[in-house]
Amino acid sequence: MQWDQVRELLALQDRLDTPMGGAQPGWSPAVDLYEAPDRYVIVMELAGLSKDDVRIEAQGDRLTLSGARAAPSVTPERYHQMERGHGAFARTFAFAHPIDVERLTADFHQGVLSVTVPKTRGHGPRRITVG
Repeated sequence: MQWDQVRELLALQDRLDTPMGGAQPGWSPAVDLYEAPDRYVIVMELAGLSKDDVRIEAQGDRLTLSGARAAPSVTPERYHQMERGHGAFARTFAFAHPIDVERLTADFHQGVLSVTVPKTRGHGPRRITVG
């Protein structure tokens, strides 16, 4: 097997991401994560996968999105460029505010997964009247 520079760089990126708490071994789909006053929203690119290929688990203040993309059915002798990951993936997100696991929703449309993660009610800022 010949040395593949792109594959080595992607593997190095995965190893560097793991200690930071973002990515885990495998490949890491592109993710946008934004916050609104009452919720977080995660948008993940999963081209070529179906909603049945994705698993969503939430517990406490953490959410894990995982799944797998099958390896290409044709294995070329030598890659010239390799940017599309395959195999298992898992991304775990830890939130600053408690999340409401019971009201979490997910939508999968045209290879894009959108997960709405509501914050637990009553944990936002509140004004205290001094008596």
